[in-house]
Amino acid sequence: MAGTVKPSESTDQSVGFRDVFAVAEYRRLWSATVISELGDQLARVAVVILVYQRTSSAWLTALSYAISYLPAIMGGSLLAVLADRYPRRNVMVSADLLRAILVLLLAIPAMPLVVLYLLLFAVQALESPARAARAAILPQMLTGERYTVGVAAYHVTNQFTYVAGFLVGGLVVVATGPRLAFAIDAATFLVSALIVARLGAYAPAEPERAAKARLRDRVRTITARPRLRWLAMLAMLAAFSMTPLALAVPYGRQIGLDEDLSSLLMAAIPAGYVAGTFVLTRRVRPQARPRLLGPMALASFLPLMGAALVPPLPVMLALLVACGALTAYQVVANAEFVALVPDEQRGGAIGVVAATLTAVQGLAMVVAGVVAEFAGAGGAIAIFGASGALAALLLLRAAGSRAEVVAG
Repeated sequence: MAGTVKPSESTDQSVGFRDVFAVAEYRRLWSATVISELGDQLARVAVVILVYQRTSSAWLTALSYAISYLPAIMGGSLLAVLADRYPRRNVMVSADLLRAILVLLLAIPAMPLVVLYLLLFAVQALESPARAARAAILPQMLTGERYTVGVAAYHVTNQFTYVAGFLVGGLVVVATGPRLAFAIDAATFLVSALIVARLGAYAPAEPERAAKARLRDRVRTITARPRLRWLAMLAMLAAFSMTPLALAVPYGRQIGLDEDLSSLLMAAIPAGYVAGTFVLTRRVRPQARPRLLGPMALASFLPLMGAALVPPLPVMLALLVACGALTAYQVVANAEFVALVPDEQRGGAIGVVAATLTAVQGLAMVVAGVVAEFAGAGGAIAIFGASGALAALLLLRAAGSRAEVVAG
């Protein structure tokens, strides 16, 4: 297979980030992803601050953050199937170039909010096939424990981009305005495309068979196996824990913060996620990680309930960091899910789950914005924390009552 790198299989926990980054193809993919995602986070902060400055509405601000998630409802999983029909490198490069053009349009002065929302919608729709292709080729680059560590490295750096994007983004947007942030985002997509173009093609293992497969076949792949179903539902819980990102600016205003300091709240969950991922993948034995999935998912929502008291900034930051650290269970769930799906259906199956999760997150943020109009931002975060804990508890009971869920 063109571009495939297959290091020797290893189950030794001594495999570390250095072993993963020794693979040149992985370094290229990682670099391209980090660069483009840094620009994305900068642009997201720009949109949130821009809308709140114009409207002072918690609901519209949450909607502006959620708008980048909503395209998944309308065809995100359909576009993700492209990762199983065409060379995965080509899919990523094409998506990057198209997004660079669309994001560059956002830098046009006096862009109406409605047009801005439509462009963001289109940009996010193109993220679906790019993300599916990226996730589908990782098992072709890395095997065994290297794959798990590679996924963890990707997740850690992904969360670092959130932290850096949110922290720097608030300062940049307040100092220079949002237009520069959009121009930077467009440039990062161009750089990403140049790097990805150097990868191997990474065609699916059985392209002819994959081309004939339909979306419902990918859905059936997931629903037919209890373990895959359970892992997919576990991933959906992120919809509850990500609502504080959409409500960070309204919450900051509630406790008297300026918009640039509110970006600290946006960065707290990703910062905790980085720490939690490191501990989970480097300090916990691989055999023990699957048993922690359910308990960590349940515990991750408990800190959010403290937001009901509308604590001051240091306390709220600590609660959000704790939530992010416990949410690191998603790294293990993601790696196991991808490993269980056949390669010829991997891109589409990943796309189905990713698009569904993105859609659910977007809807949750919109609802959270509406709730915040009546209960305040702190109250809305607490309500979603309690709802997430209840959902996690139901999943834990399902796993406990069905042996095939545990066995996979």
